[in-house]
Amino acid sequence: MMTGSARFRDAGAALVIAVLAGLLILAPPLDRLHGLSIDLLTALRWRVFGHMHEPQASPAVVVALDEETYRTPPFVGTPAITWTPEIGQVLSAIIAGGAKVVGFDIVFPTSIEQSEIPFGDGTLGGRLRGFDRDFLRALALGAHAGKVVLGEAQHRDFPIMPAPGQRIAVGQGDNIRSLNVYNDPDDVVRRIPLSVVIDGTPQPSMAVELAARALGTAPMTISGYRIAPAVPNTIALNFDGGSEAIPTFSLADLRVCNEKGDREFFRGHFDGKVVLIATVLDVEDRQVTSKRFATAPENPVGPRCALPAPPPSTVFARDSIPGVYTHATAVNNLIRGDALIELGRLGRVVISIALAVLTAGAVMALPLFGAVLVYIVAAGVWTSGATLAFTHALALPLIEPVLAGLVSLGAATGFRFLVADKDRRFLRKSFALYLAPAVIEKMVAANKPPALGGETRNVTVFFSDLAGFSSISEALAPPDLVKFMNEYLSAMTDIIQEYGGFVDKYIGDAIVAVFGAPLDDADHAANAVNAALHCRERLDKLNRDPTEWQRFSLRQRIGLNSGDALVGNIGSRQRFNYTVMGDTVNVASRLEGANKYFGTSIMAAKSTFDRAAASFTWRELDTIRVQGRDEPISIYEPLARHGQETPEQKVLAAAYRHALACWRARDFAGCIAALAPVAAADPPSAILLQRAKKLLAHPPAHDWDAVNTLEGK
Repeated sequence: MMTGSARFRDAGAALVIAVLAGLLILAPPLDRLHGLSIDLLTALRWRVFGHMHEPQASPAVVVALDEETYRTPPFVGTPAITWTPEIGQVLSAIIAGGAKVVGFDIVFPTSIEQSEIPFGDGTLGGRLRGFDRDFLRALALGAHAGKVVLGEAQHRDFPIMPAPGQRIAVGQGDNIRSLNVYNDPDDVVRRIPLSVVIDGTPQPSMAVELAARALGTAPMTISGYRIAPAVPNTIALNFDGGSEAIPTFSLADLRVCNEKGDREFFRGHFDGKVVLIATVLDVEDRQVTSKRFATAPENPVGPRCALPAPPPSTVFARDSIPGVYTHATAVNNLIRGDALIELGRLGRVVISIALAVLTAGAVMALPLFGAVLVYIVAAGVWTSGATLAFTHALALPLIEPVLAGLVSLGAATGFRFLVADKDRRFLRKSFALYLAPAVIEKMVAANKPPALGGETRNVTVFFSDLAGFSSISEALAPPDLVKFMNEYLSAMTDIIQEYGGFVDKYIGDAIVAVFGAPLDDADHAANAVNAALHCRERLDKLNRDPTEWQRFSLRQRIGLNSGDALVGNIGSRQRFNYTVMGDTVNVASRLEGANKYFGTSIMAAKSTFDRAAASFTWRELDTIRVQGRDEPISIYEPLARHGQETPEQKVLAAAYRHALACWRARDFAGCIAALAPVAAADPPSAILLQRAKKLLAHPPAHDWDAVNTLEGK
């Protein structure tokens, strides 16, 4: 029996397994799983919901030194360091067009004016003195208005900084910010730092500086709330999926647009924007980000002003993106206030343990297939919920709880197989040869196996025997007798097990069965009677088919009795059987034999009748005193299932009932009169008729109690 302590043990084991699974998945060595969750959620959101924002609504735009620029005169064939005059002119046009701030995600650490390469009588730099004048003037004017920020990169001990002239033009450190990003342990960019320490002083990063200037607020208080990242001093980037989420303009096209004086184009596309000037190339300054599973073939082309649009890219989607889109995304997140909100380690542990607990509990409570189904459904529901939450910038853990649930599923299944199901396997093995598989499975599912050593149960005992078996055994050779009995016993056993009975033993041609044990059965009496009626019907069919049975005309006697009995594994320490013992069994045995005194095939004690009276049509046969027992027993014969009785059975039952009442009232003449019309067709009526005639001729004594004392078994 599944005791309370066993249930407590299994529940405790499920909880321990779930907690350990949750803690294991969130151990520091597996921290990369959290980043992978963000990557997958970014991809799922894009696949399900598409773009979160229209590109034209992006606060940040990009001016690209792109492949088109490198192929377009006057840039073609020249190094980017010589493009500063054109960049300066475009910068001035962008600021004049209403850009809130322009950031350089490209560093020109040297100037052609500083070149010391010999050229003629002097140096190349000396010959080109004043080459950067327009660029420096644009930088100075923009910086003075607070609309230009140059970038620098911290690279070990040697920072990559703008050329000295550029630094002077923008007023030194006030308008120079770091372009460094934050790489997670798996070298994927999912965050940017809020500040970078330069010369011992923390300074806002490029994206923070640009967003703060666009919003007109302090760099560390964006959109009115204090940034509180999961990783200190960073924000988690909320990338949109696909491509072209951020408008991108080619420098080559803007140069021509500026030359033709199209100021409306600049006002229409840069007014109120944060502009990032950067390289956008196939091989340079590319980063693997949390957008790596949500990319598409790149066509970074925004609205055109002067030059025809280049043909669409035929390059396949890649897992990396140009680095400028990392900063542009950060700017958008800061301005919109939709940077990712991440749960701390404690929150991820709680969620992972919760899914692991659900899975482990399902393993303990359900069949393995059901538990797997629960896990799959729970994982699917959680994935859907996490994806939906991600549309609101809430980055719930995805991989961690799903993997914790999987670990919990495996561990709990192992525990159940090795420990929790040990008793169930013992039950299946112990009862496999004498219980129907369906009954065994019900017993296991109910977690109520029989108590070892015996227990008192309320049951119905079924005792059956074949009349005249000795003559049958004499008429058949041993092999034929074995075949004959196997067919008979198999047919009867199948019926008994169909109604939930347990075959205790075979004694030659006799069958001892129990209803109500080892599995609890509130209807054990009705099931036993149903089995008896069905056995009688099956024997009638066997007497007609097969042919070799017809010469025997088998008759069966069945005794039924309900009451408390001792059931359990009883025997020696070396060998025991699951059996039933007690007075209830003895009475059932006596009732089986009593059938021959009444010409009946099924006889039940009043205890069985009381429990199943409503389900069948009955007739009370008599009150008897069986051998070895002084207490009288009222006996009944089930004629048919309720509603299935024939008109003849109704007439017999009514006649016998009236006759039995006359018998007990010592009105033997009335008894004879009631039975005379039906006695020829009904052996019990004929037997009672003969007994009434004898007592009519020789009346009993005044202390006669109308109890029939049987002389034999």
